[in-house]
Amino acid sequence: MDKSKGEPGAANSFFYAPVDFSTEKNTCLNIEWFNKLWVRRLLRSVALVSLISVSLHTPKSFEQNPYLRYVTFVADGGVTFLFTFEMVAKIKARGAFKGESAYFQDRWCRFDFFMVACHWISMLLHIGALSGVIERSSYTSVLQAPRPLIMIRFIRVFLKFSMPKSRLNQIFKRSSQQIYNVTLFFTFFMSLYGILGVQFFGELRQHCVKNGTDPSKVTINSLMIPDSYCSMEPDSGYQCPKPMVCMKLQMSRYNMGFNGFDEFATSIFTVYQAASQEGWVFIMYRTMDSMPGWKSVVYFTTLIFFLSWLVKNVFIAVVRETFNEIRVQFQQMWGNRANRLTDDNESKLLKGSDTNWQVIAVTDSASTRRAARVLINFLNSATFHILIIIVILLNAMVMASISYKHDGRPRESFYQTQYYIEVAFTIFFDLETLVKIWIFGITGYLKRSIFKFELLLALGTTIHVIPQFYLSAFTYFQVLRIVRLMKASPLLEDFVYKIFGPGKKLGSLIIFTMCLLIITSSISMQLFCFLRDFTKFETFPEAFMSMFQILTQEAWTEVMDETMLRTSETFAPLVAIYFILYHLFMTLIVLSLFVAVILDNLELDENIKKLKQIRARQQSAQVKESLPKRLAVFEKFPDKPQMMKIHKTPSDYLTPKVRDSFVKSYCVELSSLKDKEEWQKEDLLPPTEKVQKRKLPFFRQKALALSQIDGSLPKGKHETISEILTESNTQRQVLGDSGAIPVSQLAAKQHPSIRKINALKQNSDKQRRMENGDLGSANRSATSRRDQDLDIKLLQAKRQQAEMRRNQREEDLRENHPLFDTPLWIVKRESKFRHFCKVVVDAKYDSKPKDPITGKEIKLNNKRLHNLLGLVTYLEWMMILVTTASCFAMMLETPAYRLIDHWELEAAEYAFCICMALELTLKVLADGLIFTPRALLKDCAGFLDVFTFLVSLTLLVWKPRYVPQNSGAQILMILRCLRPLRIFVLVPHMRRVVFELCRGFKEILLVSILLIVLMFVFALYGVQLYGGRLARCNDSTIKDRDKCVGVFMRKVFVTKMKIGLGEGESHPQMLVPRVWSNPRRFNFDNIGNAMLALFEVLSFKGWLDIRDVLIKTLGPLHAIYIHIFVFLGCMIGLTLFVGVVIANYSENKGTALLTVDQRRWCDLKKRLKIAQPLHLPPRPDSQSWRAVAYDVTQHIMFKRFMALMVLLNSALLSVSWRAEEDYTIHLAMVSSIFSCVFVFEVVVKIAAFTPRGYWQSRRNQYDCFVTVLGVVWIVTNFTISNDFSHSFGFIVIILRFFTITGKHATLRMLMLTVVVSVYKSFFIIMGMFLLILTYALAGNILFGSVKYGESIGRQANFSTTSRGIIMLFRIVTGEDWYKIMHDCMISPPFCTPGGNSWETDCGNFRAAMMFFCSFYVIITYIVLNLLVAIIMENFSLFYSNEEDALLSYADIRNFQNTWNMIDTQQRGVIPVRRVKFVLRLLRGRLEVDPQRDRLLFKHMCHELERLHNGEDVTFHDVLNMLSYRSVDIRKSLQLEELIEREELEYLIEEEVAKQTIRTWLNSALKRIRLKERTTLIADLRATNEPLLNPLGEIIPGQMFDMDNKEETKLRRRGHLLVRSDSTGSVSLLGRRTFKSSRLSGARQSNNNPFHETNETVHVISRASVINPTTAHSGVSRDLEDWWNSQITDFD
Repeated sequence: MDKSKGEPGAANSFFYAPVDFSTEKNTCLNIEWFNKLWVRRLLRSVALVSLISVSLHTPKSFEQNPYLRYVTFVADGGVTFLFTFEMVAKIKARGAFKGESAYFQDRWCRFDFFMVACHWISMLLHIGALSGVIERSSYTSVLQAPRPLIMIRFIRVFLKFSMPKSRLNQIFKRSSQQIYNVTLFFTFFMSLYGILGVQFFGELRQHCVKNGTDPSKVTINSLMIPDSYCSMEPDSGYQCPKPMVCMKLQMSRYNMGFNGFDEFATSIFTVYQAASQEGWVFIMYRTMDSMPGWKSVVYFTTLIFFLSWLVKNVFIAVVRETFNEIRVQFQQMWGNRANRLTDDNESKLLKGSDTNWQVIAVTDSASTRRAARVLINFLNSATFHILIIIVILLNAMVMASISYKHDGRPRESFYQTQYYIEVAFTIFFDLETLVKIWIFGITGYLKRSIFKFELLLALGTTIHVIPQFYLSAFTYFQVLRIVRLMKASPLLEDFVYKIFGPGKKLGSLIIFTMCLLIITSSISMQLFCFLRDFTKFETFPEAFMSMFQILTQEAWTEVMDETMLRTSETFAPLVAIYFILYHLFMTLIVLSLFVAVILDNLELDENIKKLKQIRARQQSAQVKESLPKRLAVFEKFPDKPQMMKIHKTPSDYLTPKVRDSFVKSYCVELSSLKDKEEWQKEDLLPPTEKVQKRKLPFFRQKALALSQIDGSLPKGKHETISEILTESNTQRQVLGDSGAIPVSQLAAKQHPSIRKINALKQNSDKQRRMENGDLGSANRSATSRRDQDLDIKLLQAKRQQAEMRRNQREEDLRENHPLFDTPLWIVKRESKFRHFCKVVVDAKYDSKPKDPITGKEIKLNNKRLHNLLGLVTYLEWMMILVTTASCFAMMLETPAYRLIDHWELEAAEYAFCICMALELTLKVLADGLIFTPRALLKDCAGFLDVFTFLVSLTLLVWKPRYVPQNSGAQILMILRCLRPLRIFVLVPHMRRVVFELCRGFKEILLVSILLIVLMFVFALYGVQLYGGRLARCNDSTIKDRDKCVGVFMRKVFVTKMKIGLGEGESHPQMLVPRVWSNPRRFNFDNIGNAMLALFEVLSFKGWLDIRDVLIKTLGPLHAIYIHIFVFLGCMIGLTLFVGVVIANYSENKGTALLTVDQRRWCDLKKRLKIAQPLHLPPRPDSQSWRAVAYDVTQHIMFKRFMALMVLLNSALLSVSWRAEEDYTIHLAMVSSIFSCVFVFEVVVKIAAFTPRGYWQSRRNQYDCFVTVLGVVWIVTNFTISNDFSHSFGFIVIILRFFTITGKHATLRMLMLTVVVSVYKSFFIIMGMFLLILTYALAGNILFGSVKYGESIGRQANFSTTSRGIIMLFRIVTGEDWYKIMHDCMISPPFCTPGGNSWETDCGNFRAAMMFFCSFYVIITYIVLNLLVAIIMENFSLFYSNEEDALLSYADIRNFQNTWNMIDTQQRGVIPVRRVKFVLRLLRGRLEVDPQRDRLLFKHMCHELERLHNGEDVTFHDVLNMLSYRSVDIRKSLQLEELIEREELEYLIEEEVAKQTIRTWLNSALKRIRLKERTTLIADLRATNEPLLNPLGEIIPGQMFDMDNKEETKLRRRGHLLVRSDSTGSVSLLGRRTFKSSRLSGARQSNNNPFHETNETVHVISRASVINPTTAHSGVSRDLEDWWNSQITDFD
């Protein structure tokens, strides 16, 4: 019997862990009863019972239900007995310790033993509590905290893996290492900001209190209302109003709170809370009141950017990569994403695209025996489906029309009409269900999932319309009818399936998250249930809500702080660590898993990627041939070309300049039959006449043709012009002109000259392929091209042709219409004035200047600065500066400092309008307004420019002094705030950002629709269940509406500190009228308010208020509603935004369509770009003391020692350095000692490397700079010891702390990627800032004088633009943004109206809703996620796996070391001839053996010589060449890059082959001559001896020993003439002889890097032609002639 049968989830898995879960079935093979299925199921059920029992085991649960004490005791007793019996049986069967299968050798058995021990401890606690020995609220419940882990035993059976254990462990080892590295990087930034916080802010204990208050005995009545922090410095921070004074309180943390920057530990705790973006703004406001404001703003904004937006998002990348790798391994388990999981018998009812509909038959297997044929046809018709859609929409609209009012009427009166309408709708849908069941039968009906869903809705809504169940929980079935609308849009349906269709992954992740929540909630309940007067963990539901609250990050710090307050000082840090670890794991790992699943569902298969790559290339190759409508309008007018008189014959006239547009009006199209007859007549001519015609000149042939054609004059003119154009095309092909004149298809097909064009093309291609003597290259190139190469060539040709046709049409319009391309139809096309305007508009800095003589690009220093200057034209640079200056001027405007009252602001506005008017005028005069190719209004950017100018000009001319709210003047002022968006238009990179956002608009729109549908469903449910039921009296003691009258005393909030009242004091109170109303910020009285409340909840904000109100008003069960919405809407819906924005960005960048190999290649190129030379001088072996110093500095222990010194020096900043503290002097003294150690390090390195070698490294430069500052600080500290010197000292230490990143490889790489990420996301950050500035300017106009409320106060308001920017940055992080919005919605009678907008303190409801909701969606949901996408892309080079990388970091390090050996000057460049030494020294993947890989070695060297023309090569040149040679380019490179690379390698192989042949022929020729020299030597000596002796008495035997000096003398006298051919022949006094190659020396051999052969220099005599002794050398001369002929062919 197979024991695995019936085992649930045997082939599936929903969670990955590096363990083997198959032990449960195999651990007890010797126990027959244990292997039975019912036993295993019983034990799993017992584990679930144990979890339920421990979740009920709390003092509060026993107090509410006393019988639970005995129920849990019995349940725990039975569970403990069964688990103990199982453990004993296993130990008896397998043994305890001995043997491989012993009980305690298995990790799961050890876990079971631990669980049994926990159960026995729990039983002892039960007995003690029942007997009264242990108190009911005792801390001993902590011992039961591990018991909820028994849930692992219940779920581990579902964790089945088909992957080998070693592979699974390898995957998780790699991912854990990556998570460790990112955590280390996160810790580095946490430590950095922790140190900065301690030194910047220190203790924040200054409060405004009454004069004479004891700092250690402060009561509530001693504080200012509301409590405020203050500064004791008169020039910074907040100054207390009189008679209050600023005093430093001396109280415990349990009273003042645990936040602060007192010391390093507290600072780290505060920094983590701020990094979680929860409560950080209130900490910033405290520091702004206590210190100078700029410190706080810079500190907290950079903290949010680096810790919250940068480092924490890397966890998403790591989890995503791990998930993707596991997904590939489990592809079979998950199933193919391309195949749908629906039943084969199920068919769509309505299907189609965005433009059309297609009706599909419901089924082919419908029962036709009972069903009328007319009903089947009706069900299959589009009318029926559209009818269903309309009815569902009407049903939703009717139910959404319910609106409640608090006017004393009963609640039932508001929905009585809707109830009867709902009954009618329910009957209709019930009839639909019954008809379908009748048609298909019950069996056929239940086979289809959509029909099952409809049946469920029909049953639920039928129960719902029963009066007793109306507006109850069954309302869910009624509102879920809206889900059927998704079938109406196939696009939306496919998108939903893409996200949720593979439900195994997302559903499994949801189950895993819920199990994790249950386990952690039960553990937390057991840990903190004994705390008195603490309701957060009294029962399991409350503990679950608290842990779920931490998961959503909404006010999670309050849960942690309240728990810490109720524990002792000893355990408070442990409580903080517990909650921080839970929050860290849930937010960084679990939420990242949701993003990873969404991104994985959006990922395309490899085959689809390839298809999309081809489609993308086709789209890129397609240029829109049709002109824009603003230009195509000219084609509707008759042509009026400007004619000119020609006095030249066609043969003399430059025919390529003859345009078809000049003569198009005179061409009369002939019928195809007549044209065919005319060409046939020409073909039937006698051969002599054809010959005579060919002998005639071109223009005579045309005249003869006209004389032979019978017909009217227009017919001959047409043929003549066609021939002229055809001949013009021929000449264009010969001259290489690409702009051929289009000829009619008939003429091109029939005229013989077209064949001439093709012949010319073929000949030119053949000649080009046969260059350099390669006779067989034509055949090879034809066969070596792949199909993809041809495709890309065809696409490129298609693009060029489309561009030509488009340009042709523009040229035709330019020639046929005099007004075309004439700005404003006034400025002439070629006028000097327009030319001047174009020069001014198009003038631009040349960032890539070229040498006028050589034509090469001039190398410039600070290339990035030059590229920045050449980014836009000079005119646009001027307008960028003017626009920026005007925006700063607008920032100065406030409700009290207005434009119309101050001439400075008016002057700035006049300057902007004048400059912009000048800019627009120049652009219009140069390029036109609308009907020109480069018109100003050719796109949205031009319209924005004109709109901005008109708005500014109108407001400047109007200058309204009466501006009421919602008036035209206020709207005009708000539209003026769009001015910063002009920079988006002026800067190309920012335009590209907007373009990328707009390209992904479709997917973003689909996600928005899904979220709106989700909100509508839950809002509709909330209106029907909670509408009109949440109102209550503001006096909590009044429960009835009738009694909610009069006034009452209400306590005033003073402070968040835990401070009590003094003796005889009462809490501050104020008289408040009783009001019966809804909660302040939300209600469900109508669909609009419900949708707004749920939209706020989508941001994880405000849902706690809804939960608390529902629990307090209606009961705890109603809290399930908001928890479900938060889980579905926030944790899944918002991650959809993250996933879609990231996926769209990747697709727009092209990375989403890359295959695995192509993506690795892109990562490799990024990694190589970051790599830099080591700049490490060589070891000075000549000087022993320097060599010793060199060895010391390079030793690993020395580096670790210096890193430890840096950490110890930084640890001195764990407390704040203040001059008034005694310990500051001692810390400064210790820091001075550390500075001396660092000075010693620098001195030793300079001695080892020499000053020049030390200064080559940038890291050494930074170390030297910090060390010099340290020396300056030592001097300053011992001369003037004050706060300035101490501040200077901690700045030096913090600068030194950054050097730790250079001493750790992981930190160094991560820091480099941070710099790259910030650089590449610069324009995204600037775009975000411009949007924030735009909204801040508008907020100053709308809400600049609004009344202070709950969240708008002294520090947070829109009174100035700078405060508005800080406020909006706070909203970006989601910090209480909904409270700010509701404060800006305040309206009378709660505010004071006024005439002008700046004279009232009222808000604006509609404006506030549009303002804040649009800002939050655009910035937080889209732009911020785009920044996350860029960060993830740039960090890909870090989290790329070493094993899967094409070149690992070790290989790059090996190359750096090798390069450092060759580049002795540490300049980063070497001569190209020294590259061969680099290649010979390489090891690892980059190793090239000159003996085995001789040909590859030659190819590499020649490639660098060819690309750099024999000049110096850089570090990256050689590294890039090696990267191309180390990968399979056909897999890794994209098609365009692949073709370019293959062509380069083909040319290199060809040239190397030629050089190899030359070398071989030279060596063969030398061997032949050496053989002949032995026979001819005697005759040559006898012949040359009489002639050589008179010159210098040189005997023949000495000729071969002639040195270089003698050779130089002979050359100067003119006796030794050297020829420049490759044979190295020399003529000496008319006699032929040979000379040894020693004359040439090593210089000649070094010129060729591929071989080191000696060349023979021979001397030729002019008299040897007639000398009979030279007959012996005839064979040599024949070989030499043959060789010269070969050289000529090659050249």
